Amino acid sequence: MAVINYDSELRRAGAHATHGWRRLAFLGQRYLLGTIGLFIMLTFVWVAAAADLICRFDPLSVDSAHRLAAPSAQHWLGTDSFGRDVWSRIVHGARISLAVGIGSTALGSSIGVLVGLVSGYLSGWVDLVFQRVTDILQALPLLVLALVMTAALGPSLPNVILAIAIPLIPTVSRVIRANTLALRELQFVEAAKSIGMSETRIAIRHVLPNTLAPLIVLATAQLGSTILTEASLSFLGLGIPEPYPSWGRMLSESAAEYVRTAPWLVIFPGIAISLAVFGTNLFGDALRDILDPRQRG
Repeated sequence: MAVINYDSELRRAGAHATHGWRRLAFLGQRYLLGTIGLFIMLTFVWVAAAADLICRFDPLSVDSAHRLAAPSAQHWLGTDSFGRDVWSRIVHGARISLAVGIGSTALGSSIGVLVGLVSGYLSGWVDLVFQRVTDILQALPLLVLALVMTAALGPSLPNVILAIAIPLIPTVSRVIRANTLALRELQFVEAAKSIGMSETRIAIRHVLPNTLAPLIVLATAQLGSTILTEASLSFLGLGIPEPYPSWGRMLSESAAEYVRTAPWLVIFPGIAISLAVFGTNLFGDALRDILDPRQRG
């Protein structure tokens, strides 16, 4: 019977943990901007999750006695034209922005992966049909197509997620299709076919996992654009409807009328949008460099 040396096992586990922390520290130093972007993203996630704990006021409550109050100890970022606390609305608006960004990115990426995988692996007339539909969707810019869809579906949270997700499908599908076309010609696919494995199993079990690295990078990069698109739709009155707080709608309500008399109504939502997009872009760029084999040296 084998005897387990617990001391050596503990030392080995501790060495692995130390090596892991050293590697994380090295990556943090090498990709400093990416670390800053990840920190910004995690901060927004924490703010959205703890919104009820860090807010002193209800973001929907109206207080006519404190309309357009400047930033103070009571209202940290001031109040809007209805007396609603701007800090509370920005914090709760992070939930809307993250829900739209993550939801639309996940939905658009999932459909794009399916379309790209089927199109690239089967090729032939299936590839031809899918690519022509993709060309039609990609002919219009993201914001224009999202505007058309929200105008047709109506302003609501599920409709906004769907309207932003559909324009993301062509970009994702083309990336997955290009990787699938390259992978299906490699030897491991031929070996799987030679042992009688079905085409569906080969595509899902062997081809799809090898396309996840570019997909993760692309999804992270698109997260910032989806947040910006939601803010643009809300600014134009086609995004999240009232009374739910949205950064873009906060700007549309105050940009023209109160930009001179109450500039905090424009500055703070604009900073929130800029930081969210900035953080996701920084992290996406660093993630691309980390997962790119040509950059690892």
